[in-house]
Amino acid sequence: MLHYILKRLLSLSLSLVAASIVIFLALEVVPGDPAAYMLGLNAQEDTLQALREELGLTGSIFQRYLSWAGGLLVGDFGVSYTYRTPVSGMIGDRLWVSLPLALYALTLSTLIAFPAGIWAASRRGSAADASVMGVTQLGVAIPNFWFAMLMVLVFAINLRWFSAGGFPGWDAGFFAGTKALTLPAIALALPQASILTRVMRSSLLDTLGEDFIRTARAKGLTKGQTLWRHAVRNALIPVLTILGLQFSFLLAGAIIIENVFFLPGLGRLVFQSISARDLIVVESVVMLLVFAVIVVNFAVDMAYAWVDPRLRRRR
Repeated sequence: MLHYILKRLLSLSLSLVAASIVIFLALEVVPGDPAAYMLGLNAQEDTLQALREELGLTGSIFQRYLSWAGGLLVGDFGVSYTYRTPVSGMIGDRLWVSLPLALYALTLSTLIAFPAGIWAASRRGSAADASVMGVTQLGVAIPNFWFAMLMVLVFAINLRWFSAGGFPGWDAGFFAGTKALTLPAIALALPQASILTRVMRSSLLDTLGEDFIRTARAKGLTKGQTLWRHAVRNALIPVLTILGLQFSFLLAGAIIIENVFFLPGLGRLVFQSISARDLIVVESVVMLLVFAVIVVNFAVDMAYAWVDPRLRRRR
């Protein structure tokens, strides 16, 4: 097991280095000069050059990459071109909104999808199965920003159970913060739960057709005992893959939902930074998201090995 973990860590470290190179080069080729954007079109060349040196925009691409990557290794994300404050502080403030929101949405989607998928698979071909498939088809088809606006109209404006947007901060209390994230989390969780339900149902149906399931039934186990003791655990591998991808999407892809609900999260920070050509913030946030994806993938790999020990032996 230790050899397997070390191999996965080495592979993920190389992926992280490759991703940092791609992200840095991709943003370096974007046209435009951040110093000229900050000082305006009428700025003198010597003033522009002084600002470029202050922002670390001089030197070769290789030197700037090493400076940026070296800073990341010690937790120094640089200074924002626009706000002139440490990027790490800006990311930290926004992460306290985006991370709980992603976890909240992931928890909701899992709590909905697992029972719904198992229930539909155990009643294959029935009206209940058809109903679950129809609802999940609708959940996948409805755009989450439209669903978010619908919830604002119903639950915030008409019923006044929730606020229409904004985030009071965790200083206002856990209940107030969680309440502010509830509608955005539901809007994010709905399509994810629909996808996860369909994957869970499909994987479980495949597993229920395996020989070892028939053997278990032949030994006298009831349908329910066979389902919970043997089928569900073996059906989890594709579901874990989707869960890992969903967390990455929820953490990085909540830009529209954060803007609908005026949440000060990472997605909104990236959107504002791109508009202001604050490339150091964009690079740092994207790199952080890549790191999160790699960590989640590592956790999913470990979960694979836990669910199916044969995978450890193969590698």
